[in-house]
Parts: sequence; structure tokens; C-alpha cells
Amino acid sequence: MHKQHKELAVNEMVEANAVQKTVRKHIPTEQARTTGVTSENYKPSAFCSSWTDCDLNRNSPSEAGVFWCSSSEMKSPWKILMATPLFFLLTLHTLASPAYDHQRGTRRSNGQVCIGCVLVVSVIEQLAQVHNSTVQTSMERLCSYLPEKLFLKTTCYLVVGIFGPDIIKLLRADVNADVVCHTLEFCKQDPGQPLCHLYPLPKETWKLTLEKARQIVKKSPTLAYSRSGSDICSLPFLAKICQRIKSAIQNSLPFKDVDSDKYSVFPTLRGSHWRGRDCNDSNKMAYPGRRPDNWDTHQDSNCNGIWGVDPKDGIPYEKKFCEGSQPRGIILLGDSAGAHFHIPPDWITASQMSLKSFFSLPTALTNELDWPQLSGATGFLDSTSGVKENSIYLRLRKRNHCNHRDYQNISRNGASSQSLERFIESLSRNQLLDQPAIVIYAMIGNDVCKRKIDPVPDMTTPEKLYSKVMQTLQYLDSHLPNGSHVILYGLPDGTFLWDNLHSRYHPLGQLNKDVTYAHFYSFLNCLQVSPCHGWMSSNKTLRTLTSERAEQLSNTLKKIATSQKFTNFNLFYMDFDFREIMEEWQRSGGQPWQLIEPVDGFHPSEVALQLLADRFWKKVQLQWPQVLGKENPFNPQIEQVFGDQGGH
Repeated sequence: MHKQHKELAVNEMVEANAVQKTVRKHIPTEQARTTGVTSENYKPSAFCSSWTDCDLNRNSPSEAGVFWCSSSEMKSPWKILMATPLFFLLTLHTLASPAYDHQRGTRRSNGQVCIGCVLVVSVIEQLAQVHNSTVQTSMERLCSYLPEKLFLKTTCYLVVGIFGPDIIKLLRADVNADVVCHTLEFCKQDPGQPLCHLYPLPKETWKLTLEKARQIVKKSPTLAYSRSGSDICSLPFLAKICQRIKSAIQNSLPFKDVDSDKYSVFPTLRGSHWRGRDCNDSNKMAYPGRRPDNWDTHQDSNCNGIWGVDPKDGIPYEKKFCEGSQPRGIILLGDSAGAHFHIPPDWITASQMSLKSFFSLPTALTNELDWPQLSGATGFLDSTSGVKENSIYLRLRKRNHCNHRDYQNISRNGASSQSLERFIESLSRNQLLDQPAIVIYAMIGNDVCKRKIDPVPDMTTPEKLYSKVMQTLQYLDSHLPNGSHVILYGLPDGTFLWDNLHSRYHPLGQLNKDVTYAHFYSFLNCLQVSPCHGWMSSNKTLRTLTSERAEQLSNTLKKIATSQKFTNFNLFYMDFDFREIMEEWQRSGGQPWQLIEPVDGFHPSEVALQLLADRFWKKVQLQWPQVLGKENPFNPQIEQVFGDQGGH
């Protein structure tokens, strides 16, 4: 063997051994005590997380045990990777599930695995570059940034133990993330399909580059295991908990709901981040949005924090402060934009990454990577964007404090007019017992946004939209209390995505100036996992066709609003004019790209959602003021007696 090759082999062996030592070093003491796994007997295939006995009454859903797996379950380290932590990977599994999104296909599932690999390897490589460190050190650094909750940190070290040595060898050979992931078979080029790559192709032919890379890791044990068919829920010890979590997400109902009233005291997993927090989870007749029971003399039946009797005159506070004030709630029927799908850019930007970056990761994962608590319709937390505008719910609450906690975000990633019927029953409103509601129907993208190479044939037609929307409205008429209001939101013209982003660098490309949004869009489209091939495309004709169909669907919604009457609600239509928002933002000194989520290059950002909420409120206030109800003159007295009314 050549001297240089000998040195390289020795270095690789030393670095690989160091990876294993690092993994052993970072197995938490508590988990070693629980499982019997120690730094001496650790093997990468030794762990499985079990959520069967998970107690969600604890402060965090991460407080679950770690258990040994049966020998049949341990045959593939890929399955171990897919089994820990459960919530992290079940989220990805569910988002890729045909039951969750009607846009099906094995290629899409494989595409998401490929994207995940390219993203992680890119971050590892760029961390090494930013900190002038070895690949091993950058992997350790990445793992150290992750929180302990949901076993994220532990899982990271386990994955490093399994795949780290191969990644080190490949990156030392100066290949990029595309080559690494194809070599390790997380990415595959199917016969007759184009080669999907994020980074510029190597100077040598792709075939030769891949052959050389495979030679480097040809004796690696990880290549013996298939990356396909890795359904984590096929593991027997996860089947029960998988079913419960999938049911909660797919039905858009809280995972933890003791009294089955569709409200929860638990924030995530479709809990109080999505709909008002339950004030009594052992009484199904106490929940946000109901009319007060006997004026809430003895208990808070509608969870707005106003109850009891004024000792000065013996009048119940609910009667004194809320009677005649026209209380009402806000309900959003939406998609991922309404749920505020968001991946923070510092999760994938090596130069911005720190210990603080992933603090919110457990919450985001258990909310399906959505942030409804900061959304434009139902957000209740202070905005992180610096924009002063509040959500529609917070404006309603400010207008009338009796509306406290009366919000429902019935949105789902991938939802469209055609799939709403699968989860609309999660809406909570009783015609006899509850207050009226303002319902916003905002399926703004997925009726035209498809993933296939030719998306046009799969777009919803005006006829199909008309049929499904009428079905939805009839359902609402049979469930909403009289005096409610429904507002149909039109679809945007999404050509602004390409126009404002295609030449800008994506977060993964900012360090080396090698990945623009045009490259990123092309990569997603090639893998058929793009959230909207029609608008995220270099093909101007396709972008135009997508916008034309969106306009046709908006006109259909407008026609329904102007021609149909219902018993229990008034019906209105509002344009989703994103360009108007963009122009307003530019007048205030902002840039158009700031209104689009930087990581996915598709969803409206938090700034955009707040501006859209502001525009919505002003238009309703001007044209249909009856929708918003009265301003409550007793708001100061409510604050004086009840403070923040129990918070959110």
C-alpha cells in the first residue's frame, strides 16, 4: 500500500474510533441506569425508545423510558434510527403518510429521506468549515446543540455512531452531500428517472464519482441494510402509541383530552396551541366558546376566566360584564399556511447555529412543524417577528375580553378543499350551547399545488371545488350557532415566489454561494416532493397555468359567496391579495423575500401572516363590521377583577 494511502487509512480508523468513544461518552447516566447500557457495553444497536407507558401528565412528553429491543427488532440500525425518538420521526412519517396527504407515492417518501440526508450532511460539512474543525468535531458539535427532550441529543449520538464513520471517510474524499447520500443509498436514482442533486455536479462524470465513493465504503456494515420499508410503526412495541399519535394528528384532535370535549390542557399534539385551553379537563361541559352555565356563578364553564359573583351587589360577573356584548369565537379551516408551517433558518444555517437554535425543536416536532400559537388567525403569543400587528384572535379578544380562549385552528399540512371532509368533524361548536363563531375558510394553495412532474391534470377543477365547498358549508350550517359568519378566502397568485426568490441564495447555499432557490426548487421538483411544483418552477408557462387555475378557483368561491344563503351564518368572500401586502411591506422599507419562509421558500412568513391578519381586520371592520361584534365597555373592569383571565 502506498505510504499516503496508509496514512489516510490510519487517520480514518483513528477518527472512526473517536466517533464510537464520543457516542459512548454521551449516553446519559439516567438512560444507562434505566437500560443497563453503559459506556463499556454500548453498541450502536442497543437502544429503542418505548412510548407505550408514556405519561403525558408529566411536564414534558419526553419523560419516557428507553428499553432493550428484541433481537428481531435490532436487525437493522436503520430501524433503530427510525425508532428514536418517536415523536421526531413519527412526525416525518405522518407528514409523508398517504392518510395524511392525498398526494401519494413511494417516490415522495423516498424523496423526503433523500432531502433529510442531504440537509444533515450539508450542515455537518458546513459546521466543519465555519469552525475550521474536523468532520468528527462538527458532528459532535451538532449533537451538542440538540436538546435532551424527546431523546434528540441521544438519537443524534446514536446516528453518529452508526453512520458517522462512513460520512467521515466520504467527506475526507472531498465529495459533496449529494454524493454522500447517494453512496449511502439514502438517495437513489430510479431507472429512467433524472438524477436529483442539490449542489453542482462534480467535474468528473457522476457515474465515476459515485463508483469511487462506493469503493471508499464498500466494506461498511451499514450498506447491508435497506433504507426502504422502514415504517417505525411496524415495530410491535410502538404500534399502540403510534396509533394514538397518528389518530390525534390525522383527526386534528388533542392527543390528551380526558373528558373528550375536544379541548386539552396539554399544549402540543393538537392541544391548546391549536384551540383554547380547557379549564376543566374532567368536565366535558366546561370548554372555551360555550354560553355560560347559570352565568358561571359557581364555576367557569366557558373557560374565559370570568366567573363568580360580585360581593358588592350579588350579580354574577359573567352577567355583569358579558351579557349583551355579543361574544364570539374564531375558527380557521386551513392548510399549512394557516397552521404557520415554519422551519427556523438557524436549524440548517451553520454560521448561525448555537445552543439556543434548537430550544424550540421538541415543541415544533410535536406540533407537526407548525406554529399555530404564532399564526395570523389564532396566534396568542407575542409575535417574534417584531411586527406590531396582532392575530385576528387577539384583536377579537382585545375588542371583547369575554372572547378569551375562544379560538380553534382546524388546519392541516397538505389540506385542500378535497380533503377537508376528513377532519372537519374536529371542529367544536354546539348550536344550542355555544356562542356564534367567525369561520375563515382558507385553503389557499393545495388545490393547485401538486408535486408531480406534470401537476396540471391533478389540480382541482372549478366544478370539484364548487361541490366540496358546498358540502363544507352545509356541514357548517348544521353545526354553527345562529348568528355566525363564514368568510371564504381566495387563492393567491403565487408567481411572486419565483419572481422574488429564484436568484437569491437558499440558507444551505449562503456560506459557499452555491445553492440558489432555483437550484433548491429544481431539487424538490426532481424528487417530486415540492410543496408546489406549479409555482416553484423555472417553467414560466407552468407558473402562469397555475395562477390561471388559482384565479378560476377564487372566482368560484366568489360566486358561491354571492349566490348562496344559509340559515345559521352570513357568507362573505375576500381576495387573498398577497401582492398588495407585498407593496405595503415595501413602502414600510421591507423586502419582498422577507414575506416568504426562507427554508422551504414557499409558505408565508410570520411577518406576512401578521400583515394579512391586519388587512383582514381592516377590511372586515370597513365592509362588514357586524362580523366582529361590539366593543365591550367593561373590558377595563374585567382586567381589574380577573387580570389576564387565566392566560392561555
